[in-house]
Amino acid sequence: MARVIYRSVTWGKQSDHRGGRWLDGSGGIAEPLGGAWRRVRAPIWMCEAALGRLSSGLSSVKFQSPALDLIKNEEVQAIIGPQTSAQAKFVIQLGRKARVPIISFSATSPCLSPSQNPLFIRTAQDDRAQVKAIADIVEAYGWREIVPIYEDTEYGNGLIPYLLDAFQDIDVRVPYRSVIPSSSSTREISKELNMLKQKSRTRIFIVHMTASLGSKLFVQANNAGMMKEGYGWITTAGLSSLLDPMGSKVMYSMQGVLGLRPHIPKSEKLEDFKRRLKRNLTSSKQNNKSTGLNLFGLWAYDTVWALAMAVEKAGIVRSKFLKQNASQSNVDLAALGISEMGPTLRNTIQITKFQGLSGNFHLVKRQLEPSAFEIINIIGKSERVIGYWTPQLQRGLSQELNDTGEVARPILKAKLLKQPIWPGDTTDQPTKLRIGVPVRRGFFEFLKVERHNRTDKPTVSGFSHDVFLAVLDALPFPLPYEFVPFVNKDRAYNTLLYQIKLKKYDAVVGDTTIVANRSTYVDFTLPYSESGVSMVVLMKDNERNNFWIFLKPLSLDLWLATSAAFVFTGLVIWVLEHRINGEFRGPPEQQLGTIFWFSFSTLVFAHREKVVNNWSRFVMIIWFFVVLILTQSYAASLTSMLTVQRLQPTFVDVKEIKKRGYFVGYQQDSFVKELLTKQLNFHESKLKAYITPEEYHEALSRERVAAIFDEIPYIKLFLAKHCSKYTMVGPTYKTDGFGFAFPQGSPLVPYISRAILNVTEDKDKFRGIEEKYFSSKTHCEDQGATISSHSPSLGLYSFGGLFIITAVASTSSLLVYLFKFLLSHWPTLSTSNTHESSFWCKLLAMAKHFDQKDPSSLGIEISKPRVHALACPNVIEPSPGIDHRENYSRSSNY
Repeated sequence: MARVIYRSVTWGKQSDHRGGRWLDGSGGIAEPLGGAWRRVRAPIWMCEAALGRLSSGLSSVKFQSPALDLIKNEEVQAIIGPQTSAQAKFVIQLGRKARVPIISFSATSPCLSPSQNPLFIRTAQDDRAQVKAIADIVEAYGWREIVPIYEDTEYGNGLIPYLLDAFQDIDVRVPYRSVIPSSSSTREISKELNMLKQKSRTRIFIVHMTASLGSKLFVQANNAGMMKEGYGWITTAGLSSLLDPMGSKVMYSMQGVLGLRPHIPKSEKLEDFKRRLKRNLTSSKQNNKSTGLNLFGLWAYDTVWALAMAVEKAGIVRSKFLKQNASQSNVDLAALGISEMGPTLRNTIQITKFQGLSGNFHLVKRQLEPSAFEIINIIGKSERVIGYWTPQLQRGLSQELNDTGEVARPILKAKLLKQPIWPGDTTDQPTKLRIGVPVRRGFFEFLKVERHNRTDKPTVSGFSHDVFLAVLDALPFPLPYEFVPFVNKDRAYNTLLYQIKLKKYDAVVGDTTIVANRSTYVDFTLPYSESGVSMVVLMKDNERNNFWIFLKPLSLDLWLATSAAFVFTGLVIWVLEHRINGEFRGPPEQQLGTIFWFSFSTLVFAHREKVVNNWSRFVMIIWFFVVLILTQSYAASLTSMLTVQRLQPTFVDVKEIKKRGYFVGYQQDSFVKELLTKQLNFHESKLKAYITPEEYHEALSRERVAAIFDEIPYIKLFLAKHCSKYTMVGPTYKTDGFGFAFPQGSPLVPYISRAILNVTEDKDKFRGIEEKYFSSKTHCEDQGATISSHSPSLGLYSFGGLFIITAVASTSSLLVYLFKFLLSHWPTLSTSNTHESSFWCKLLAMAKHFDQKDPSSLGIEISKPRVHALACPNVIEPSPGIDHRENYSRSSNY
């Protein structure tokens, strides 16, 4: 006769999921389970003695001896009920040795793998089945950090590696793991929770432990103030499935907890079973504290049915054990027999399928196929189902089991579940980020904190605030937050940021500049504003009072180049006109004066000398064009200087300010003070702190400081109000701009940084934020003064093309004229002089010949009337002091 041992399940220290009544082996099982056993009464014998020996009080090691006795002496064909993972681990080895199937409906730890133990069958869901559901819940609520709290047993430790991998896949950080021994006292549990509360910033916890240890944990967590608003708790399936037998004190301590457990579909068969079980337990003489039926009780019932059906299907009537070595010892493993029908029974159970009380009974790889999970929220003395998770859904979560789970935007993923009631009896989602904001006393366009008179709640506005809200909208998950104004005597931003390290704030939002020394205790996001520190100085108008202002329109190099061009042009005209034009002849001093007079008089076109050479006329045409451009440009520049206000910065160099020992200003509570003292080496006694733009204006206008150093965004805002009186000068000292601050190692930083990039690259959105606070400040508000920037004097480079043109025209004309002169007169001079004459003598003779009047020019002179003609028009006077003047006079009378 085949024998199957079912281990009694009693309320108390029993399974991996201690704490609930499943099926009572002392009478309570008779009625509801009787049908399954009567169906196969002949081949199955339930040993009462064995039930007694496999009581709940046995440890994992002591459990081995009775199990060995059942296999060796009773020759059972299957064992149901190694309920803890530790017990199952021992019994599985015995089952492998004797080829006896070991069936467990409660040893859910992933440490026990049916694939590695061929005689082990798990008629429960593996704990790994809930890992993805837990990860989806955490992701749906946007939690980026979570702390697992689990017991130090095979059941507790088995699930954690899979949870950590799932959290890593969704970028959820696990900063700490709290391991609690199963034998811990309430004092030890309280000590561990207080340590978590003080040292860990995370307020989201996931609890994976048995019901007996979990009940103590939540009572102590409530006593430690960790069940109030701002905290979030999730329990795994083992604890969530055993809430019915827990006392009112435990349930009170678990208010607002979210739980996950396998979904049990409703059926008429299940309802009928509940009625019969209730009637049976009511008629029982025992004083049961709980009459509810939980998940493990249903799995136990379905397990018995599956085994009974497998025995009947396999046709097991009589079974034998092949004996090996005879031994009277109950612990002699070598004396164990080998079951003939064990592998057959295992294979039959493996393919058994039916609709049980817990749902579809179907084993996949010798363990129960995962089904849907339901998410519960503990409220009062019961739990409320707020949603479901199934692997078939696109996003896993849904409010109803038949929901498609499709949502339009990922940020609405949390709305796939119904609104839970969180710890502290609130609907506000934990954990809210406590965001510190500076209370500014100036430059309110960047951040402004106000309080309502009635509610005393802070209202935050400003550019930095709106950028932060836009960034939150760009996140792929919701991020609850609350603004907490930083009220302290020391309003320095360094002090504010250090509150993050002290765990008083979870983040800081404001016009906080990213600098190196601050990054030693916080992590910054990418910047969302321009960067740099510069100085603003007063501008004064001293141009019109300048005694030498008439020289200002042209730069020195342009003055020199213009003068050289005048002299060179006059010299070229003299050379071209000297032999044929009497107005360019005379004594040497007169001719030198003519050169300068003629060239400079062209500035105002006042020259009276007439040119007769065509090459001279060509040169003059080009020169008149150059003179016109120069005079017009000079006149326009000088007119501008005399009529338009010219503002010049009082200082342009930091070294000059330091050398003269002037005071400089900076924005109070800013890091700029450190930059001035450490990087620019200003003495602290030369620094003055100011708060508002109005104080900037007063200090600069009354010359209390030579310059004010501040970050470029503040300077631009200040200059927009006083653009005609001050200017930004000097070098820009590099900084990284404004950013949001988070704790070091915060998993939110990369998400926020990516969202900042999305917002700043969206030009329309970001421009809209800027225009909201700065559009009215982009135009000069001080319209009483004329705005003019400093214009430098006109330089040579601007007129280089003109000078090149006139130089080319003058030089080419001169060279052509000299070439023709030499070509016509050099042979005559060469034949008239002796061959012994040197080259220099010939050159001197050529110069003397050049100074003589050109005989061919007489016709030109006669045909043109002269204002200062001589009495005898037929005589043309040669240049005085030149030899042979009489010969030239006679030669002219023809």
